[in-house]
Amino acid sequence: MGNDGGSIPKRRELVKEAARTPTTTEIKATQQEQQVYHWSTCPLSHQPMKEPVVSDSSGKLYNKDAILEFLLPAGDGTPGVSKSDNEEVLEGRVRSLRDVVEVKFQPEERDGAEKGGKASAKGPKWVCPITNKALGPGVKAVYLVPCGHAFLESAVREVSGDNCLQVSTSFPAIDSSPNTIQCSEPYTTDNVIPILPSSCAEQERLVSRAQTLKDQGLTHSLKKAPGSGKKRKKNADAPTEAPNSANEPSKIPQAPNSAKTSTPASGTSTPSSGIKHAGTASLTTKVLAEQQEKNKRRKLAENSNLKSLFSSDNGVPKKDGDFMTRGFSIPAGAKR
Repeated sequence: MGNDGGSIPKRRELVKEAARTPTTTEIKATQQEQQVYHWSTCPLSHQPMKEPVVSDSSGKLYNKDAILEFLLPAGDGTPGVSKSDNEEVLEGRVRSLRDVVEVKFQPEERDGAEKGGKASAKGPKWVCPITNKALGPGVKAVYLVPCGHAFLESAVREVSGDNCLQVSTSFPAIDSSPNTIQCSEPYTTDNVIPILPSSCAEQERLVSRAQTLKDQGLTHSLKKAPGSGKKRKKNADAPTEAPNSANEPSKIPQAPNSAKTSTPASGTSTPSSGIKHAGTASLTTKVLAEQQEKNKRRKLAENSNLKSLFSSDNGVPKKDGDFMTRGFSIPAGAKR
């Protein structure tokens, strides 16, 4: 290159910064950006998050309509959204609606016309029903299985008891006092699912929980997996069928000892064919004995033939000498 006004760039001009490990601040900033995106946008339809919201065994959030469209047969989904891309996002965790749980958030109450979990630029506003603190990016939130109510992790950890404390308000009639209903759905510590977990320990726990439920024939929502009942029934019936099959031979009537074996005139014992007629049985025994005798003679003949084929001398005496003098006789008085 030259005489064209250009230049050849050097390495120090192209590589401004050397490869390095990102700092803790950069890692936290990246995680914060991912949290903001997943709290406000559905990763399947790439649409703003709106109720109803569901979650799978990994703790990720999705719009329920996007999950329904994904479960539809090929060709009936949302235009412009590839089903293969959605399968990469879900990683095989969702096969039916039993693999997801509807997360029931409590919307933030606002003054004026705007109320509820309506989507905005930063996503819907949800709060913890116990502490009344906001749920969103940078906050450790959890939901309970199977009821699906969402809380702050610290609130669930500090409140004693194994029943859901969510309280809902209903108005049975106009101009009447509201009724408060407590969920009181029982749950265990393993069924407290973190929402969008960022630590490796929480992610590994969720993977282990999903595998345990799969081994038990259950789904993420603690419902029976499709087809698991038939497999478990077959496995339960297998040990009961084994003794029956083992006892079946004992039910077959056995012939007397005298009919099991018969000794022909030649002295060799041959198994009986179960013929009850005495004359026919004796004749059959003689025929079998003759056949066995013929088989023995034929085998002996074949063995002698094989020996003759594979023998080195073939019955001819070996001659002394090497390969040059073999077959020639040298006179006794010849000079060497």
